Amino acid sequence: MQYVYIIVIGLHVMAGVFWAGTTITLARDPEIKAERFIRPQLGASGMVFLTGALLWYFFHQGSFGSMEIVLAIGIVAAIAAAGVLGAMVRRPSSQLAGADAATVPMLRAKMAVGERIAAWLLVLTVLCMATARMF
Repeated sequence: MQYVYIIVIGLHVMAGVFWAGTTITLARDPEIKAERFIRPQLGASGMVFLTGALLWYFFHQGSFGSMEIVLAIGIVAAIAAAGVLGAMVRRPSSQLAGADAATVPMLRAKMAVGERIAAWLLVLTVLCMATARMF
């Protein structure tokens, strides 16, 4: 059974690092075309949620103490980050294909703001995961 834990934790961490890393990178440099990364970012977020649910089932089932409260705050922040990416990055990125030259900068600016908001939410998520055991 420990192998299952190792695999699930590894997938959770790798998908989370990719998701947070690309989001923070895109937030720092809006010249990178965010539309090229939104599908892998949302795919990684799905993997994070799936493996996170399994980890919650394995290690936190039946108890809800201060550690679980901190983790729950991180979960809410991650869900909000995925929502922001979906609303503020994915939707404008799909509109880029048929946009005129005047609309493209507005869409890119909206996508950059979305990446920045999601980046801060993911920083909060990582902070909650890293410190939850101390509560």
